[in-house]
Amino acid sequence: LYPPMQHWLELYLKDKYKSADEIIVVDAHSERLDRVLRKYDIIQEEAIGVDIQIDVLGIVKKADKFKLFFIEAKKTNLTLRDLGQLWAYCKLIDPEEAFLLTSAGMGSLNKLLNVYKREDLLDFGDGKRIKKMKIAIWNINTNSPDASTMVPKI
Repeated sequence: LYPPMQHWLELYLKDKYKSADEIIVVDAHSERLDRVLRKYDIIQEEAIGVDIQIDVLGIVKKADKFKLFFIEAKKTNLTLRDLGQLWAYCKLIDPEEAFLLTSAGMGSLNKLLNVYKREDLLDFGDGKRIKKMKIAIWNINTNSPDASTMVPKI
C-alpha cells in the first residue's frame, strides 16, 4: 500500500501547497522519524530518541518553515489500537495533517465514529488550534481514500 499512498499524498500536497519551495513524500515505515527528518535537515526535538515510525511521511517546506503530514497504513480492519498509535504520534509531533487509511474496513472504529459520533477521539494539536486525524478506507482501484468513508467529512 505504501507506493500508491505515497503517490496520492504527493499529489494532494502539490495541489494544496502550490507556493511551497519543496514537497517531499517518502516511505518511512522502516526507519525512525528523527532519522528520516535529519536527511532533510529537519530537527524535531520531540522525535529524537523516540521510536516513532510513520508509514508515509510528507514534508512541505517554505523558506525556513516546514509542515509534516502522516499516513498510517493498515491492511486490516481498524481498531482503537490503530487510532491510539496515530494519536500518540500526533500528540507528540503535531503534524499539519494525519491520515489513518485501511484497505480493509473501519472495524471497531465504525461504531465509535459513525454510530456514537465520537469525532472528539480524532482531536490533536497544540491547544490553540485543534486538528483532527482523518480516517478512511483506501480504495485500491482508484489508489486514493474513499471520500464517502472519510471521517471527519472534508
